Amino acid sequence: MNSGRTLFSQVMEFLPLPEFRKCVARYQGEYKVQRFSCLDQFLCMAFAQLTYRESLRDIEAVLRAAQSKLYHMGIRSRISRSTLADANENRDWRIYADLAQILIAEARSLYASEDFGVQLDQTAYALDSTVIDLCLSLFPWAKFRKRKGAVKMHTLLDLRGSVPTLVIITPGKVHDVNILDELPFEPGAIYIMDRGYVDFARLYKLTLASAFFITRAKKNFQFKRLYSQTVDRLSGVQCDQIITLKSYYPKKAYSEKLRRIRYCDPETGKRLVYLTNNFVLPAETIAQLFRCRWQVELFFKWIKQHLRIKSFYGTSENAVKTQIWIAIAVYVLVAIIKKRLLLKISLYTILQILSVHLFEKSSLLQALSQVDYVIPEGDDCMQLTLFDL
Repeated sequence: MNSGRTLFSQVMEFLPLPEFRKCVARYQGEYKVQRFSCLDQFLCMAFAQLTYRESLRDIEAVLRAAQSKLYHMGIRSRISRSTLADANENRDWRIYADLAQILIAEARSLYASEDFGVQLDQTAYALDSTVIDLCLSLFPWAKFRKRKGAVKMHTLLDLRGSVPTLVIITPGKVHDVNILDELPFEPGAIYIMDRGYVDFARLYKLTLASAFFITRAKKNFQFKRLYSQTVDRLSGVQCDQIITLKSYYPKKAYSEKLRRIRYCDPETGKRLVYLTNNFVLPAETIAQLFRCRWQVELFFKWIKQHLRIKSFYGTSENAVKTQIWIAIAVYVLVAIIKKRLLLKISLYTILQILSVHLFEKSSLLQALSQVDYVIPEGDDCMQLTLFDL
């Protein structure tokens, strides 16, 4: 890679620019725009994500100080916080959502063979949401509670590589279970979710799509046992039952058989009850798959700590969604770079290096491969699989 270019321009070289231009044209992102293009907007916001800028004024100050380098970074316009604020306010957030989906598709193909701890032929997804708190007086559209505003980021995470395959951003008051209506179920795939998603009418639609689910049973769950299967209690599985629903409305919504597995975690002693429509996988594998659902929680924790999605540069719904989608695009772009360059360091380390060296003119591969830093023993226990490779 050309060492005469800044690290930032070398990072952005991995962007699929022809596809990005199609996204811009699809939503008329540059209609009557003369100077500050959608690419300029994306590059400024990506720079803010990579260098942890706190505000629009912060972005403006840093980029204006490096005015002579902006052209070589791909930014063709003079940076103004009012111009950037107007772009975030008015340009359709779906431009950057579509770009993120293009990058996600590339990342999934790169990480398709990754091991996530369970030997499985099918694709496994973890579904969950995280709440991003907002001030209701500044974000009146983000209704959550009576005196509190928030948005929810509903995420479907591919467990191979911890790549977010689908992200839906809603006001905080939208219940998690409603997202099942918007998911395009993949035949043969396994969807792992907590008991907040238990709605038997919706789960039955998932079954009709030839997909599988693994979830937890609610405390007041009523069922009728048809028969039990032999289990190895030393593995932690206490019972493996074939059941039908007992209550009137749940049974009317889901009339077919289900599988109920009671599992006692050998490490914590906690007892969990799983429900699934998969009758083929061993009970121990079902329990292991549900434990892998924790990867989506780690994903939420990681992006909140290392990307700018907790404080926002604008207050409109469009500005908030634009910032979140660009943050996701940057996350996936760095994951692609990690795989393309065959880097062994964690994604956290890559972001830390880039945050202080983006203006330097050296080879990206050299800058990211000549690293002596090793994560201290015990500090990687909460790292996602993607970040440890």
